[in-house]
Order: sequence, then C-alpha cells, then structure tokens
Amino acid sequence: MNIYQENLITLIKAGTSPFHVVREGKKRLEKHGFTCLESREKWSLQRGGKYYLSCYDTTLIAFTVGENPAESLRLAAAHTDFPCLRVKPSPETADKGYGRINIEPYGSIIRHTWLDTPLSLAGKVVLKGAAPFAPETVYIDPKKALFIIPEAAIHMNRDVNESASFNMQKEMLPLMTLTGEDTASTYFINYLASLCEAESDDVLAYDLNLYPLSEAVFMGLHDEFIAAPRLDNLTSVSACLSGITEADTAGIRMALFFDNEEVGSTTKQGAASMIIPDLLKRIYENLGFDREEYSRQCAGAFLLSMDAAHAYHPNYPEKNDITNFPLLNGGVVLKQAANQTYAGDAEAVAAIKGLADSLGIKRQSFVNRSDMRGGSTLGSLLSANVPVRTADIGIPLLSMHSSFETMGADDQECLTGLATAFLSR
Repeated sequence: MNIYQENLITLIKAGTSPFHVVREGKKRLEKHGFTCLESREKWSLQRGGKYYLSCYDTTLIAFTVGENPAESLRLAAAHTDFPCLRVKPSPETADKGYGRINIEPYGSIIRHTWLDTPLSLAGKVVLKGAAPFAPETVYIDPKKALFIIPEAAIHMNRDVNESASFNMQKEMLPLMTLTGEDTASTYFINYLASLCEAESDDVLAYDLNLYPLSEAVFMGLHDEFIAAPRLDNLTSVSACLSGITEADTAGIRMALFFDNEEVGSTTKQGAASMIIPDLLKRIYENLGFDREEYSRQCAGAFLLSMDAAHAYHPNYPEKNDITNFPLLNGGVVLKQAANQTYAGDAEAVAAIKGLADSLGIKRQSFVNRSDMRGGSTLGSLLSANVPVRTADIGIPLLSMHSSFETMGADDQECLTGLATAFLSR
C-alpha cells in the first residue's frame, strides 16, 4: 500500500458522514500547520499564511497565501457528501414486534446494493442547550452493526431476478430491533440519547445517515483494484487535501470541499451558493487589494473540479461512448460535455493535458454517449458564480452510487499527483 492509497483508505474509514469527512480534513490541515478561521470573527491574514474554515460543519475551505498574493489564483474543488440513506424525524415504526426506522434516500442510490448488508449510523445530534439559539451539538458514529434491510426470500418473490423493484417507503425500511408488544417505543431516540449521554427529551434534532460497515479492500489477482464505500467522492477529497497541504505556497491556492453535490448544490453550503465569491472578496480585501484587483485575479484564475468518472464497464459495453472509454488504472479522466454539465473549454482541457504530460501522469477522456443523459458536478455551478476557467477531472469507477464501488488501485496516485502539481505551479 502506498501513501496515496493509505490516505484514501484512512479517509474512507473516518468519513462516514459529511460531518466526519470535514472533521478528518481539519485534522490533516492542522497537522500541516493550517490555522482555523471563524467566519464571524475579524481576520488578519498574513502573507505566507495557511488557513481553513468550516461552513455549517459539512463544507470545508482551506487556502494558502503566498508572499505575492496577486501572482495567481488556483482553486481545486471536491464534495464531501455521497448517496446514502438519511433518517427521518420521528423514525420509529413497529409492526408485529419488528422495530424499524423511517428513512429517505439522499442522492441517487442503487437501491438493491443496500439490502442484506450490516449498516451503522453517523452524523450529528442536536440537544437542548443553555438557550433556544444555543443548542449543544454532538457528533456520533458508534461503528456498530445497528440495521439491516432484509430482502424477501426468492420463494416469496420469484421474479426478483428478472424485474427487481424496491419501493423506498415500503421495502427499504431498515430493521433495528424487536419491540415485543410495545408499538409506541422510542427505541431510536433513546439510543441516540444514550450515545450523547443525555436524556431522551433533550434530543431536539439530528442530521444522520446510514452507512455500510464494509471497509475498503484490495482485490483482484494482483491487488489491482480497491473496492470500498464512498469512493465517490472521497477519492477527490483525499487528493485535494494532499494537494493543498503539499503544494508550494504561491499566489493564493484554495481547496474547496462542498456538501450537497448529490442533491444539486443549491444550498447555503453548496457549490452553487455565494460562499466562494464572498470569501474571495474578503480574502483580497483583507490583504489590502481593491475590487478591481479581485476581478483581475478571477480573470486569470483556474478551477479544477474533481469528481469521480464512469469507467468502461465490460458487462455493459453499450453504455459507453464509442471513442471515449476510461479504464481502471488508466489514469486521470478529463470529463467533457457539450451541454456543460461538466465544465471546460478547449484551453482548459489543453492546459490540464499539458500539465499531466509534463509530469508523466496517465490521462484519458470521458464523454457521455450522445443518446444518454449523464451526470453533473461542481465545476459548472461554481464557475457560474465565480467566472474562472474550469476543467472537470476525476478517476474512473465501476458501480458509481452503489453502496460499494470499485476503482483501479493505481489511479489515486495519478489524481493526487495532478492535484498537487496544479496547486503548486
């Protein structure tokens, strides 16, 4: 296992919710000398300084200030969230002594991959505090097998292998406990309270997701694959963290880790918000530059939008474009789309290709089939608010949005190397 793979696997193990992804990111940044900033406090930024701030606990922004901040502006972005199951309010539901919890999908999940696998719970719980607008927040991750979504036996669903369909409200409710005759039990809230060392009445709200307990594994005849949950998009988060902590300080360099990409990004902490335009203005003004200099910097800036890409699937070759088909262990993927769901223009693509080639980093291209709708990511949304040249990249995955995804074991080094060079040069 090399350092790039180790960093990724450590992040996957720790990052069981967006809150925990950000907490792990903070640890890595502080280890490399980054100073925490609070948005509501007055700043005094220094040339040569390294800083980070968190927005609503699930979005993280890190930046460095060179001795000449006006030299250049580079930004790299990834997202901290992933498709999963989120717990609804008042979630307990009992039937014939089976205690289940009420959930809803977050993002586009592949439903059947969540069946018959042990699931745990992670996120934050908010408790009564000293005043209504000063509640107490507790982060939890018991790393315990708490839930399972049992599939019907094939004897009761003879057509499951031909026409499987799973209703989220009926057939996807996780089993948590046996309640006996108590149909009004608050077993879930009681459990949260015990984790927080609080009383059940003190639990006011929560933001919690279920996650598979399965951990990352090397697999294949020669360990050429890594299979793991949350590869989309912790592969990019890990590469961005390494890039901003290892890069030489020059101009202003930023690593952006946004929440809510999987549900459209149009939230207060999402890439489509005004977080980055407002932050960039604040940084330049704090360093003594005026509005015109901020505009000049944006005009010459470059954004690297980093998110997972679709690998060529040998069982579904018809799903790929006929001339652009990324392969596992084929290196970094440059993603392009005529409808700009992936950001980029010819100059941006040429620049990233040139950078990769100068470093000997393998690269390949992805374009959707012309008769199929593809996905989208952060680049187009963010660059619409901050009009900077943008390229979309990532590493190829199989089974994207499954509870367990597969990547090429060598690709993480390629992605990390490119992110680090981008933030250095």
